[in-house]
Amino acid sequence: MFSNIHQEFEVPEELKDTIQCFWYNRRDYGKQQSGFTVMPDGYAEIIFHFGSGCSISHHGTPQALPSPFIMGLLNQPALFYAQNQLEIIGIRCFPWAVFDLLGLSSEKTDNGVHQFEHPVAELQSVLNDLITTGKIEEAISNLEQYFLKLHSLIAADSLLFKAGAALRKNYGAIPVHQVADSAHTTVRTLERKFKQSSGHTVKDVSGIMRFEQIRNRLWHAPEVSIAALAQEFGYTDQSHLSREFKRYSGSTPAAFAREARKRRQTLSNDFVAFVQA
Repeated sequence: MFSNIHQEFEVPEELKDTIQCFWYNRRDYGKQQSGFTVMPDGYAEIIFHFGSGCSISHHGTPQALPSPFIMGLLNQPALFYAQNQLEIIGIRCFPWAVFDLLGLSSEKTDNGVHQFEHPVAELQSVLNDLITTGKIEEAISNLEQYFLKLHSLIAADSLLFKAGAALRKNYGAIPVHQVADSAHTTVRTLERKFKQSSGHTVKDVSGIMRFEQIRNRLWHAPEVSIAALAQEFGYTDQSHLSREFKRYSGSTPAAFAREARKRRQTLSNDFVAFVQA
């Protein structure tokens, strides 16, 4: 019998321009290696994992992942593998802020996964000791203090903060020129800064944010009208929504809704369905 625990933790006010939340997940997969799919959403994640380790499918072959690693903004599903007990602590970051926070380059890598060298990796052993003794809140507190200190050393970019706030407020359903207006800048400057900070364009990020909203809506209410969703989230029509949805998920919204009807009861709190539960 598989067991699963998922918890989310609110971040201090000082971190809310950079980090959406901290989260913890534990799942027992059994002795056989199991695959699980992580769907795109509007965030980048710093992932610490503990237990038997996990791998990502790289050109069809499982590739072991270090801890921590960054899962950048995905534009298609990513397939991971694990066995026995896997515990994860995630730092869910806004994609335009995570690389500046860590002082790293935002250059893309395969599957949206970045392997990196950074002093934050020194937390692995401390967190592992706390996780193995069940001290989840203490582990989160250690992360909180670390990122508060790290945040205090960087100069927050108010342009990116304002642009990000506009995207979040509108769930991505906002034209690029309106995002630029909200940030009191030009489209050209906005796009340049966004590309530098996240490795993606504003349109990339807004498209994935819109997809995430529709995916979540279909998961929790699979009977909802897809045409109505298209209108609500600013797509040209239902076929436009369907094309974009399939681009990010590999399936049509109708097929996803059918699957949601079958599986949402057993997976509704499971990070392996989507990173954001």
